[in-house]
Amino acid sequence: MVLVKLKNDMCSLRAVDTDDLEFIYELENNPALWEFGHTLTPYSKLTIREYLENAHRDIYEVKQLRLGICNAQNQIKGVIDLYDFDPYHKRAGVGVVINQESDRAKGLATAALELMVDYAFDHLRLHQLYAGIAQDNYASRKLFEKLRFRESGIKKDWITTQDGYKDEYLYQLINEKL
Repeated sequence: MVLVKLKNDMCSLRAVDTDDLEFIYELENNPALWEFGHTLTPYSKLTIREYLENAHRDIYEVKQLRLGICNAQNQIKGVIDLYDFDPYHKRAGVGVVINQESDRAKGLATAALELMVDYAFDHLRLHQLYAGIAQDNYASRKLFEKLRFRESGIKKDWITTQDGYKDEYLYQLINEKL
């Protein structure tokens, strides 16, 4: 039996719930982050509350999982997602965001991504994880490369911006244990 460990010295991952309404509302309605999540419009508190009330649903049912990233003081600082979960092909996309600029570049995203990779590979027994990262998101590219994700392709003109289009890099991590 695999022991599911969602905690390390830097952070812990936990299910999001209705107590996180204000945090998720602020995160999802931060226009500076919309490009990364391919969001076009703000979310209402009602929509987020309804999402949080159903966030407990099984990944096999809803094909996604969102966990809160908490620091050592158990304060939520960001979220990490598995999305487009495909149990047949044993793969999922992964995305991570730390909400406040002041909490970034302190190791939280790295620690959270390490935990999620272990969870996805050891517990869900996935064969691979992937991430789409904008060409100019150097911090995210560096983060994923640090954890052995490899650039495997480029989606040309994938992301619309106010200045035109930019490419999105596809990163993959293959589970060598399977």
